[in-house]
Amino acid sequence: MLSVFGDRQTTGAAVATPPPRGAEAVDAALTDCAVYESGARQGGKVQLEQALQLARACEDGFVWIGLHDPLPGAVELVGEYFDLHPLAVEDAIHAHQRPKLEHHGDMIFLVLKTARYVDDGERVEIGELMLFASKRFIVTIRHGEATPLGPLRHELEADPARMARGPGVVFHAIVDKVVDDYANVIDGLSNDVDEVEATVFSGLRENPTERIYRLKREAIAFKKAVTPLVTPITRLVEDQQLPVPAEARLYLRDVLDHLIRDADAVIAIDELLSGILQANLAQLSVRQNEDTRKISALVAIAAVPTMVFALYGMNFKHMPELGWTLGYPAVIVATFAICGLLYRRLRRAGWL
Repeated sequence: MLSVFGDRQTTGAAVATPPPRGAEAVDAALTDCAVYESGARQGGKVQLEQALQLARACEDGFVWIGLHDPLPGAVELVGEYFDLHPLAVEDAIHAHQRPKLEHHGDMIFLVLKTARYVDDGERVEIGELMLFASKRFIVTIRHGEATPLGPLRHELEADPARMARGPGVVFHAIVDKVVDDYANVIDGLSNDVDEVEATVFSGLRENPTERIYRLKREAIAFKKAVTPLVTPITRLVEDQQLPVPAEARLYLRDVLDHLIRDADAVIAIDELLSGILQANLAQLSVRQNEDTRKISALVAIAAVPTMVFALYGMNFKHMPELGWTLGYPAVIVATFAICGLLYRRLRRAGWL
């Protein structure tokens, strides 16, 4: 267990509905709020203002609150109820934070980037998950659609013996779920990278440059989500000043191993895409050179009859065919023979 962890009306226009505030804002964003004691959930969804008091009334109880895309007012109210550090609350309100770990008194604040791969559009959807952990509560604030926590909550609730070990189990399970979802994104990116690599080296006269750039942009965005998380998780495992018990460190070490593997994989994908892009540009340059050589060879062949017929066109008195019956056919045959020899020579040289 982580032991220390007013409307204004306008004429002729629809009246704008003001955004919910305070408790209404919390209810709009609240996915679940439950109290757990001895690993068992105590009743259904509880009111936010009662949750912490109920958890403290239990001998070893804690509360797990989940918010999804909350408004600033909802985050501020949760911060007031659970006495969250103002700087952490400010980060949760503004979102768009880099993965990081902060330690405020008896509370741990962890920022993770969630991710999912949309294969139809070949894009990575990056979300954000703020995780507040203490000995009496777990608060999750999720932005975006990636890594929903509802199924994870049901899975943990089905195992009371596991939940009985406290909020540290929930903390580890959430981090592990986020990192496991990275593997699905890597698989999706890898499949598309394999396809574009096969296209580049297939010999077909296609130009997948736009697709390569698009995949590389997604890989870079995903790399920015994964690689910075290595430092916070490493600190959770190794920093003895943080209130993380030995059992939790052991499980988080396994998460760290998976995260490092994922970080290496996404870096390799990014480098592979760079290599594929360079190979594709090199092939385009080779194709352009081949086209230029073919055009030059055809121009050289066409220059022979052009020159011969141009010379004959400038002299109408001493043309051979005027005094020799076979003169005109002989010139034509000689011209095409020279063209044939040029074609054969250029063909052997690889220009045609």
